[in-house]
Amino acid sequence: MRLVLDAGALIGIDRADRRVAGLIELGRRSGAELVTTAPVIAQAWRDGARQARLARSLAMMHVEVTDLEAAKDAGKLLASSRTTDVVDALLSLQVRQSDQVLTSDPDDLATLLDAQSLRAQIVLV
Repeated sequence: MRLVLDAGALIGIDRADRRVAGLIELGRRSGAELVTTAPVIAQAWRDGARQARLARSLAMMHVEVTDLEAAKDAGKLLASSRTTDVVDALLSLQVRQSDQVLTSDPDDLATLLDAQSLRAQIVLV
């Protein structure tokens, strides 16, 4: 299993949100890999000097980089799902069936996952 984190989850880490911290700790104890994308980091990152907690957590995550093929795939997904959030689309392309997605935007991600016929668990943070 993997934990896939959106910007809401990263902001929760940055703000020391106990629920987010607890979910991540439970995941890590069970051997879950933490996954996010570079565009999601851009949504949450503002001032590295003041985001030490987030910086430490990012060092433990697998960060997917957006390349040309991912950008094209995200565009196709946006068209098929009739949604508009590029960052959510890029993140949803990284989700696998057994993953848990920690998100503050469950509706958009659910729509994007449905468009891919994925049944990952969405966890509101």
